[in-house]
Amino acid sequence: MAEVIRMPKMSDTMTEGVIASWQKKEGDKVSAGDILAEVETDKATMELESYEDGTLLYIGPKKGDSVPVDAVIAIIGKDGEDISSLLDEVKGGGKPAAKEEKSEEKKEEKKEETKPALSKEEAPAKISVDTSNIKASVIRMPKMSDTMTEGVLVSWQKKEGDKVKAGDILAEVETDKATMELESYEDGTLLYTGVNEGDSVAVDAIIAIIGEEGADYKTLLDAVSSNKESRQENVKSDAAIEESVEDVTSDKVTTEKVPGPESAEKVTEGAKAEGGRIKASPLAKKMAEEKGFNLADIKGTGEGGRIVQRDIENFTPSAAPQKAAAPQAAPSAVPGAPGEAYEEVAVSQMRKVIARRLAESKFTAPHFYLTMEIDMDKAMEARVSINEVSPVKVSFNDLVIKAAAAALRQHPAVNSSWLGDKIRYNKHINIGVAVAVEEGLLVPVVRNADYKSLSAIAAEVKDLGGKAKSKKLQPSDWEGNTFTISNLGMFGIEEFTAIINPPDACIMAVGGIKQIPVVKNGNIQIGNVMKVTLSCDHRVVDGAVGSAFLQTFKNLLENPVRILV
Repeated sequence: MAEVIRMPKMSDTMTEGVIASWQKKEGDKVSAGDILAEVETDKATMELESYEDGTLLYIGPKKGDSVPVDAVIAIIGKDGEDISSLLDEVKGGGKPAAKEEKSEEKKEEKKEETKPALSKEEAPAKISVDTSNIKASVIRMPKMSDTMTEGVLVSWQKKEGDKVKAGDILAEVETDKATMELESYEDGTLLYTGVNEGDSVAVDAIIAIIGEEGADYKTLLDAVSSNKESRQENVKSDAAIEESVEDVTSDKVTTEKVPGPESAEKVTEGAKAEGGRIKASPLAKKMAEEKGFNLADIKGTGEGGRIVQRDIENFTPSAAPQKAAAPQAAPSAVPGAPGEAYEEVAVSQMRKVIARRLAESKFTAPHFYLTMEIDMDKAMEARVSINEVSPVKVSFNDLVIKAAAAALRQHPAVNSSWLGDKIRYNKHINIGVAVAVEEGLLVPVVRNADYKSLSAIAAEVKDLGGKAKSKKLQPSDWEGNTFTISNLGMFGIEEFTAIINPPDACIMAVGGIKQIPVVKNGNIQIGNVMKVTLSCDHRVVDGAVGSAFLQTFKNLLENPVRILV
């Protein structure tokens, strides 16, 4: 009897997996222990083994597809066995038919399925579309970070009709963390692009189709989009997809505003890709906008004439165009006073996620705050001595990271996470370091900070900070924090509170070092004092636990030789 193979839960936090590759194809003989596929989880890429002997009769998701835990991915049985009854489960998005609980209303709808007026609209009619002979694959918006729910398609690097190979860059996608390149995992022709540049696209939504030249991709689109239960995140209905297919044009022209009293538009000239679009990386576009350069005047030295960062840095305008006179402001009731004006800017992906995650943290985690003053005299002396021999310059923030890591080793309850029905006490210490960037805040992670030297931490923080500001961080750079540090001391901030960075239980806000009168050995003298505030999730960390951690942290910074041992 044939057996259904479902997406297993390969980690405690896994809710879906991505089929990285199939190691077997339909019709292959398989034995227990054979590797069926490689699955990318939220933790790692893992091998999916077969627990059955037989023939691989059916494969559901294609390479690159996201599959929910427990969804049907394959069927193994005897060669030639009838699996039509098992395929009935697949039409519902791979959910077990036996587990599906129907309300009374759904039962009534089920009874009416035999009516001719409704039978053409039911899922079985759509599922029956045969796409097995269509040699093409659907490309969906991948989940490029642990917090990503949608991405903005910044630019297409290929156009409809182009030949592509596995590894070619199809598009550039702006996530909540960085602008990343979307690679093709298929060889073939780019048959369809369903998203315009600048559009926001939900994770797992269809963005393109790659296949053999002339393949019937419209039928494939119709068949894939009809399965609404398994693709609830798809931002297009069947009718919208059909309409977009008819409306797609191969010639796309980028326009830019010409400054002046009236915002006239002109078609950019110069280094254009086929179809009239200027080829430039997102960073190059941003730099050009900041410097007031016209991309049409710049010659690209990247692949295919693409304008890249070095082209902007090396460009010297021959003559700066004169700006048109600004329009006259409306008359004001008060002579000399400016007229009312404002500018509205679309919220970036990064700012959207910052707003959502911090709001969730603030309103779901009961915060409380502990503040402590730390004598930094010895730390300042130690830093001078350390930098005399260190291969990289060690900052006060590096000392804070190292001391926090050492204190977390002694207080594991602070190095923890709230998981709803359980608390996770992390045995590894990965410290997130908040870095301010133009569009918001990124938190790259220093992994195993308690095992690293001060110079190693200093070098890593400098590297991660540079990547964050140039939007070159990769998922491995920002995932896995167990504790977070936010330092605003360099901006002259003496004391502040920070919102906990999920899934951490605590975040430490670090202020600047200030000279104040202090009493030492009965005498008043000038001392260097730094204030830190620990924000704690009261569901996990109690006041006494947080206070003990701060006391240890204070002792380590006031006697910095201890963190070097």
